[in-house]
Amino acid sequence: MRKHREIILLFTSIFMASLLVTGVLWLVGRFMPLVETTEKTAEKKSEQFWANKSTIPMSERISSGNKILLKNENGSNEAQGFIAAKQSGVEAIAAGNYEQAAKYFAEALRQYSNAPETLIYFNNARIGSRQAYTIAVVAPTATEPHSASEILRGVAQTQNEVNQAGGINGVPLKVVIANDDDQPEIAQQIAVELVKNPDILGVVGHDTSTATLAAIPVYDAGKLPVISGTSVSIKPNDFSHYFFRTVPTTYVGGRALADYMLTKLKLQNAAVFFDARSAISQSLKSEFVAAVSLGGGQVVAEFDMSDPSLRPAKSIEQAIDRGAKVLMLTPDYDSFDKALQVLTVNRKRLFVLGDMGKMYDIKTLEVGGSAAVDMVMAVPWHIDGSAASEFTRRSRKLWNADVGWVTAMVYDATQAMTAALKRSQTRQGIQQALSAPDFVATGASGSIRFLPSGLRNSPVQLVKVSARQPSRSGTGYDFVPMPSESKPSTKEELPVTEEKTPTSEDKSTAGDEKAGITEQKAPTTEEKAGVTEQKAPTNEEKATSTEEKASITEQKAPTSEEKAPVTEEKIPQNEQ
Repeated sequence: MRKHREIILLFTSIFMASLLVTGVLWLVGRFMPLVETTEKTAEKKSEQFWANKSTIPMSERISSGNKILLKNENGSNEAQGFIAAKQSGVEAIAAGNYEQAAKYFAEALRQYSNAPETLIYFNNARIGSRQAYTIAVVAPTATEPHSASEILRGVAQTQNEVNQAGGINGVPLKVVIANDDDQPEIAQQIAVELVKNPDILGVVGHDTSTATLAAIPVYDAGKLPVISGTSVSIKPNDFSHYFFRTVPTTYVGGRALADYMLTKLKLQNAAVFFDARSAISQSLKSEFVAAVSLGGGQVVAEFDMSDPSLRPAKSIEQAIDRGAKVLMLTPDYDSFDKALQVLTVNRKRLFVLGDMGKMYDIKTLEVGGSAAVDMVMAVPWHIDGSAASEFTRRSRKLWNADVGWVTAMVYDATQAMTAALKRSQTRQGIQQALSAPDFVATGASGSIRFLPSGLRNSPVQLVKVSARQPSRSGTGYDFVPMPSESKPSTKEELPVTEEKTPTSEDKSTAGDEKAGITEQKAPTTEEKAGVTEQKAPTNEEKATSTEEKASITEQKAPTSEEKAPVTEEKIPQNEQ
């Protein structure tokens, strides 16, 4: 009997175990496909999102006022009234009701003045259907709205000033905005659309060197002049008779940083953190490495921040083990956060050199804090070095804020384009005007002249991070211009491939113009402010004479022949 019970218990145990295994297998079979499906669905949605970005119709990426491209012009500072008025203006201009559109945009700007896209649309609405000279500005309005805002401020301020003064030979300036998401493929597509539009006589943009270099062959083939205020990379394939720059190149910036390391810090060994996906990062790294080597130093380690396996803390230790005394950071948008990690874990063990732009951002001050103090960067312009200039005074009055080097250099690019438009109103005529030996325009950073290579002979300004109370940035830290004695070598000698061979049209005007780079001026003290701080106008600015004011309240009335129905619309001056 006992043996019989044991057999029954054995079979019962086997049966229960079988049920348990069957249940587990059923659960695995039931839920694993769900997990896989969920993962695949998320992956598919992600792929579709990025694919959809490149398949957005070009009509949704280009606007002269009929659609909003810059969804949020300055973060949480926007008032709901501003947003509603701007949206109503866009709808009115899309319907062809320019008079009503101008009124809506005027109301939006009364509520919030630091809105460059809105100011451009306001000026376009005032032009209405009248004759105008049209240029385009290309910026990553969706993916990098802060950088795009800086670019649009430079163009908007020029358009506003030109149209206040009666236009170009009496004809107003119209601006078309295009969004390229800072993606090379999209930049090329945007360039194709702009080339196809016969009304567009010139282009200001793009933002990064990567996007700009991708679009240049299209502009060159279409004989459409383009001036960049932000593209600093040097690459042999950016050679074009139709490409000009108002910003110093990485050749100048890399040598300025190397010169500071070797002669001011008197240190010889550096480690470089760069982004292999970025044209500007690669270019600045190459120029810095070459300059350090020529000066008797060496780069003992290079780290690619686009490598997902890169560990900042371990990389710093490796750099120190290899004898590095200086850390040079040159990220791009996608690697900026990793560069901040490197800056933080360094804990000031190695002296830090920044790049020519991306590290010059309020996020560096907010996240880096004390770890960023004394970091040195090379930028084209600093507002503290030109506080008394006309551009600085007018920009502060117009935007009720301080602007940075991107706005200043893009302002210069747009000033150059409008100066060329005064000479000729055709694409080839504008290119010839910009290339002429006697061409000169006045910009934020002084006179604008172009070398045969399309470059502007301009220096960089070294700036460093300093602790300040109070600070302009509101973080307790600021970017501060350094004394002029820390300037780099004053000659820019680019590769022969960068030089332009004069066209047959150019030869008649080139004359004795040398196909090289002339002596540079001593650097001024100026900046790329990654921050546009709200600032109330001073009493002195409020009392500025009518003809000097840069706000849109001083719009000049058109002549009787051109009078548009919106000429009475004015925006009251900010009296904050």
